[in-house]
Amino acid sequence: MSGTGKDILVRFKRRWEMRLWVEVFLYSMGSALLIWIISSGFLLTIVVFIITMGIFSLIKKPWDLGLDRVSSYLDENLSSLEYSSGLLLLPGDQISGLARLQQERTSHRLEADINKVKPKDDLLKAVIISACLVLIGFLIHITGISGKISPSPVSPAEGEIIVFKSADSIPPEIPQPLIKDQQVVINYPVYSGKGTVTTTNMNIKALEGSTVTWKLSFDSKVDSVSMESTGGRYKMKLTGDIYSRNAVLRNSGFYNFRFKDILGASYVSDLYSIEAVRDQSPLIEVEGIRPFISFDYNEEKRIFFSVVIADDFGIGEAVIIATVTKGTGESVKFREEQLNFDNTFTRGKNNIQLKKEINLDNMNMEPGDELYFYIRATDLKTPQPNISRSDTYFAVVRDTASIGFGMESTLGVDLMPDYFRSQRQLIIDTEKLISQRPSLPKPKFNATSNDLGFDQKSLRLKYGQFMGDESEGPVTENREIEDNEDTEDPLAEFTHDHDGNNEHNLVTHDHDDEEEDEEKDPLSEFLHDHGDPESATLFTDNIRSKIRQALDIMWDAELHLRLYEPEKSLPFQYKALALLQEIKNSARIYVHRIGYDPPPIKDDVRLTGKIDEVSGFQKTENLEKDDKYGYMRRAVARLEQLIGGNGSITQGDGQLFEFAANELAQLAIETPGQYLNTLQELKWLTEERPAGRPQWIEVQKGLLRALPSPDPDAGRRRVSSGELNKLLLEELERNEQ
Repeated sequence: MSGTGKDILVRFKRRWEMRLWVEVFLYSMGSALLIWIISSGFLLTIVVFIITMGIFSLIKKPWDLGLDRVSSYLDENLSSLEYSSGLLLLPGDQISGLARLQQERTSHRLEADINKVKPKDDLLKAVIISACLVLIGFLIHITGISGKISPSPVSPAEGEIIVFKSADSIPPEIPQPLIKDQQVVINYPVYSGKGTVTTTNMNIKALEGSTVTWKLSFDSKVDSVSMESTGGRYKMKLTGDIYSRNAVLRNSGFYNFRFKDILGASYVSDLYSIEAVRDQSPLIEVEGIRPFISFDYNEEKRIFFSVVIADDFGIGEAVIIATVTKGTGESVKFREEQLNFDNTFTRGKNNIQLKKEINLDNMNMEPGDELYFYIRATDLKTPQPNISRSDTYFAVVRDTASIGFGMESTLGVDLMPDYFRSQRQLIIDTEKLISQRPSLPKPKFNATSNDLGFDQKSLRLKYGQFMGDESEGPVTENREIEDNEDTEDPLAEFTHDHDGNNEHNLVTHDHDDEEEDEEKDPLSEFLHDHGDPESATLFTDNIRSKIRQALDIMWDAELHLRLYEPEKSLPFQYKALALLQEIKNSARIYVHRIGYDPPPIKDDVRLTGKIDEVSGFQKTENLEKDDKYGYMRRAVARLEQLIGGNGSITQGDGQLFEFAANELAQLAIETPGQYLNTLQELKWLTEERPAGRPQWIEVQKGLLRALPSPDPDAGRRRVSSGELNKLLLEELERNEQ
């Protein structure tokens, strides 16, 4: 049994050693990952890992763990062993019988309780410290401090080395200083998560808002170094032996370097491009919903939809902006709410899918209420984020309340709402009803015809308001009806008898009533009585009579519609429409067109042939269009003179070429591969350096390619091609022959 107890101690010792080695490995790996994130140097990371591994191995000493230490640790943590685990390490033939008995008891107890004890280590502490080191490395990488603490040495490629050329025509007296080291450090904005990038390529393409740092060092001493761009010239700061300059990237453009040696000789580099990449706004795509949704009041009013949002550098916020409208007309009220999505929104992701269920009942929407909502998303751009919004979606709870027509003793017209059909619409509906008569049931046909009769009545009453009518029927004269009439037409009150005696036919007068004639005012024919409803309108007698005639015809059209005879009503409707059109045309106002009014002719000088006092007027005006490429055109003309051998480049030519280069730079930003060489050559001409005819020709060709084509119709003049001109030209051609 002693061998069994000792084996248990050996297994516990191995487990303890393994945990110590894992602890040492975690410390080493955390330190190595920190260096890798900061510097991105593989060799440096390996060195740090090995050094850290050695240091913590010496501290923990996993190889120095003996069985005596294991036995003492178990005696301290297991009371059942009774501090007798040391007996398991002694051979059985060297101890007494009582000791062997205790050894056997201890072995059984150790085997039963060994799983209750864990080896002593700081494994959890090592995990926490290692995770903290990795987190610190990521924070340093994101904030861009890594490039300032320990920038990794980068060697420029052969084509990326900055090459300077002498800007003076006089050869330099000392050897030209050469570039020893060049770097461009791009610190991207924190929200982009890209950290810091170090490169030797001077052609820069980075996110808008990034901080760009240029660093140059020379193999010999120079007097000053500056950087030139479209905006001007900026002096670089000297720190130790490194010239540097910081700038925040806002716009695209071009730049170059210039330096002077200790004797004042000037050197200029080639042009390099800067491309500022714009941060795009989030893209929103809504799925599973129609633009307009309507619900009945008694149905379930729920809206389900999903939204997919994508952004190039992370999404900052995504919400639903909802507006609820209540009421109508001037009493409408608005309530705006901001709704969150149902699933969890994770800030900073580049692509997310969100879902939402909107319950209109939870938003206290009632019949007639409307809901307008859209999705708004922002990105992480600072200080002002980009904002995008989706289309607006509508949800309506249909109103169940409606206003019907009610007949009361004093009110027979539905005045709310005050809508009515026009005469042309009534004609269209009547013709439609006639065409559908074979397929419609008789009750429905009669109801539709009666409804059209009511619409005809509403239109008649609306036009009757212009005539001062207050009753529904046509205005008739007050007549005494003979009591001895035996027969009475039951439709007399609904028809208009054109053959009878009424206000629209001949009215007979009783000439035998002499007293009435004597009491009649003799001036009544010549006065305008405003108390008479027939004369109290703004219409003339002709228009007023046409309106009255149209009203009477509408009465007949209504009658036949009420009697379910739309075929007989249609001719009256056409007559009413024709009268209404005549009324509209007669009410129009025509303005006389004013033409040219020539001055009066003086008869005393007419046909005399004297033109002394006649003076002509002539105006000359040059209309010039703003030329965006004026300096480029002047540069082409000046190069043509230089190519022809007329003089050499002067100081004024250098300024002209500089202005032309600024105009060409605007085109080169859009297509740098096409105009960059010409821009570079033109830049050299501004330095007043000696140049030959081949270089001038190349620059001129590049400028001509960059200039836009002229308008072919800019100088076209209209030439009269009349018959008289043709005869004149033919006569001139014959005389020349």
